[in-house]
Amino acid sequence: MINENDKALLAAKGITEEKLHQQLECFQKGFPFLRLHAAAGIGKGILQPSETDAEAYLKAWDAYTDDASHRIVKFVPASGAASRMFKNMFAFADADYDAPQTDFEKTFFEKIHSAAFFQDLNDACLRLHGKDIDALLAEGAYKPIVKAMLGSEGLNYGALPKGLLKFHNYPEGARTPVEEHLVEGALYARQKDGSVHIHFTVSPEHRALFEKLVAEVAPAYEKHFGVTYDVSFSEQKPSTDTVAANPDNTPFRKEDGSLLFRPGGHGALIENLNDIKADVVFVKNIDNVVPDKLKEDTVKNKRLLAGVLVSVQKKVFAYLEKLDSGRYTMDELREMLQFVQKELCTKNPETKMLEDTELAIYLEQKLNRPIRVCGMVRNVGEPGGGPFLAYNPDGTYSPQILESSQIDMNDAEKKAMFEQGTHFNPVDLVCAIKDFRGKDFELPAFVDPQTGFISHKSKDGKELKALELPGLWNGAMSNWNTVFVEVPLSTFNPVKTVNDLYRPQHQ
Repeated sequence: MINENDKALLAAKGITEEKLHQQLECFQKGFPFLRLHAAAGIGKGILQPSETDAEAYLKAWDAYTDDASHRIVKFVPASGAASRMFKNMFAFADADYDAPQTDFEKTFFEKIHSAAFFQDLNDACLRLHGKDIDALLAEGAYKPIVKAMLGSEGLNYGALPKGLLKFHNYPEGARTPVEEHLVEGALYARQKDGSVHIHFTVSPEHRALFEKLVAEVAPAYEKHFGVTYDVSFSEQKPSTDTVAANPDNTPFRKEDGSLLFRPGGHGALIENLNDIKADVVFVKNIDNVVPDKLKEDTVKNKRLLAGVLVSVQKKVFAYLEKLDSGRYTMDELREMLQFVQKELCTKNPETKMLEDTELAIYLEQKLNRPIRVCGMVRNVGEPGGGPFLAYNPDGTYSPQILESSQIDMNDAEKKAMFEQGTHFNPVDLVCAIKDFRGKDFELPAFVDPQTGFISHKSKDGKELKALELPGLWNGAMSNWNTVFVEVPLSTFNPVKTVNDLYRPQHQ
């Protein structure tokens, strides 16, 4: 099945033949649905800190950043193209009518003057058509405006990543999401020496544009906030690509006979995260940013989540040192078990049966793992995953972020759990990725490989099956210690469509 050309391609990508066969096996076997214990909620896996607790957590973070030995990094997945954001406007450009018909199209043109990219688009229209936007609107020439926004001869927004688009207006000029993340980094991820480490994952074709933008804008923000930025970039590794398959699960081949590989989805970024050298890493999507006037909530809650993380880590490390020394009492083991069950919400009914030495081994296994604290917001019907207590292969159940594709919707009980969930995942994570001895965890070792999923796509007019790796905050972090904390909805303002930029939160 594998020929010499295939072997050369695998070697160039850094994928073993064994890995290829495992992927093809996934198509045959599929992925099991996850077994749910319950949807997580307040008092059931989601922490709702009181004002006093919140103050203590904020102080804990301030004390942590006051120690110069701690390295803090902000990690922003930014490789996604903005094409989905403009899906409606692409459809309008190709429609057989010229004037806006749908509510979406009408809103886009009615509010166009408030878009942060208005000035750039106006200049592009003048350059391409010798007329500004208002003149084009007056004569009903709507499509030239859209084409100037999306096409490569204009702003090329249809092919750029979200991170490079102008999102927010300020008196001194419009800002892109990249800039908003630079500002955020200065406000909550600053180190004692004034340095701010930010890492963006980008696609290879856009890397130079990101580097150029950061080089242009960073000095002004450094001066304003009195910080020094250390901005780095990486791309998804070719070794994380996955092979495509035909509907009969045989390898899909392109017209030239070569195997088709596709990017493995955001779960591939666990490799990029694994390369980061840091004690604490903030993870947040590129498009979830707000203007300065609304940043206060975001900054406070980011610091709060980080405070919860370092407070939990302090306890975990103290317990691991005790277990490591071999000098502990049965009461201390019971206290550790209580902590794993209550604060880390990880339970196994079998622990009652364990002897002292077995219990100590179990506790060491459960405590010595990367830790993440995830902000969760109240469910307001947004699409996306949610917080659950789900069973693991070893019989424990623990907090997990699940997508609907991982849940058996034909099972009425499971479907009800998913639909009645009170919270959902805004991708607001703070992670601790070193062990109690100060060594880096090998993050790929904590991925649950059984949590990938298969989607249906096409290429050259032929159907294919694509394999998505376990998502970064889903199965890729399945075997981490996880704490869910409620954060206010004001911290979640993603931009999924271009019209979202007209919402008050982005004005």
